[in-house]
Amino acid sequence: MSAAVPPRPTAPVHRVIQSGPLALFAAPMAAGALWVGAADWRLGVLAVIGGFLGLVLYHGSFGFTAAYRRAFMARDMGAVRAHVVMLALAMVLFAPLLAEGRALGVGINGALAPADGRVVAGAFLFGLGMQIAGGCASGTMFALGGGSLRMVLTLAAFCAGGFWATFDLAFWNTLPGLGTVAFNRELGWGGALALSLGVLAVLWWALGRLARGAQAPLGGGTAARGAAALRGPWPLLWAAAALALLNFATLAVAGHPWSITWGLTLWAAKAAQALGWAPETSAFWADGFPARALALPLWRDTTSVMNAAIILGAGLAASLAGRLRASFTAAPGALLASLVGGLLLGYGARLAYGCNIGALFSGIASQSLHGWVWLIAALAGTWTGIHLRPLFGLAKDR
Repeated sequence: MSAAVPPRPTAPVHRVIQSGPLALFAAPMAAGALWVGAADWRLGVLAVIGGFLGLVLYHGSFGFTAAYRRAFMARDMGAVRAHVVMLALAMVLFAPLLAEGRALGVGINGALAPADGRVVAGAFLFGLGMQIAGGCASGTMFALGGGSLRMVLTLAAFCAGGFWATFDLAFWNTLPGLGTVAFNRELGWGGALALSLGVLAVLWWALGRLARGAQAPLGGGTAARGAAALRGPWPLLWAAAALALLNFATLAVAGHPWSITWGLTLWAAKAAQALGWAPETSAFWADGFPARALALPLWRDTTSVMNAAIILGAGLAASLAGRLRASFTAAPGALLASLVGGLLLGYGARLAYGCNIGALFSGIASQSLHGWVWLIAALAGTWTGIHLRPLFGLAKDR
């Protein structure tokens, strides 16, 4: 639901399936899943999950950028309320698995991070960037898969911004904070779940009270049924439920929830390394997990595999819907917005321990306080970004 995504259809439109593009996206997705799965079955399964994520995001036009913008500018709370449903379902699914601590032979870890100044600064920059660029992390990838070629620039800038931030973390780590606070550790998983669901229930009620005018429909009988559902569009509630289930599946298979930002930062580091950069000159990349990830091929990184599959899955969905159209916005203001917004997205996400997926969605579902802090700071950045859009020739309300 970003500015780069085609408007949400209000009813199924029976276009002809684009068989050529369908094969173009389906073949590498299937081959890639089989290839990485031959080395590690978990990677193969995660590639399939990533493909379904791309399909769901596209068919549901499910994003954060335009949802927040409409909430501020038109008091249309429909899409934001779908986010509340998604978070509630994910919490219910995550809670017992996180309490167990293991699944499918591996340890399970939630998306936990400190609730500190880094999160506040990073999430604000991310909210600012997604309104300027016209897409969030997941929105950028599924818009690209759906044919928005301008998102190539946004994605490249996102990667560069995340890589840039790794050199500045020594400063940002000096900001004060509360440390890592996990409600399920403090209250037990049952108490934390009850508290969090209560907060979401109040939020659902408050959004309903704030709503004015026409609202994005959450469900309804206009969506295709059965096999035709593969062609879309999907009601927001379908997409919300599917994303919660797919994030749960990611947690069970990978041992951690769905994330995006790390993969994009790693892509930029790999590109820099190919151009002659020496990772041992950086404190962030010289040791630990970053160093190990940099030493391995990209196809061994779970987040990178899922990111690539999301783009392919969105392209497959667009082909099934008969809506794949390569488009490129050449207006100088829009191109500058993609570049500046993408850099802010990547830099902010790296500071904030994740984006709208890894920090907000997965963080809140994991009962981490930093996810809620991220949301508040990102909303402030969103409001600021909306009012900066005219500087790039972009309308505030679309």
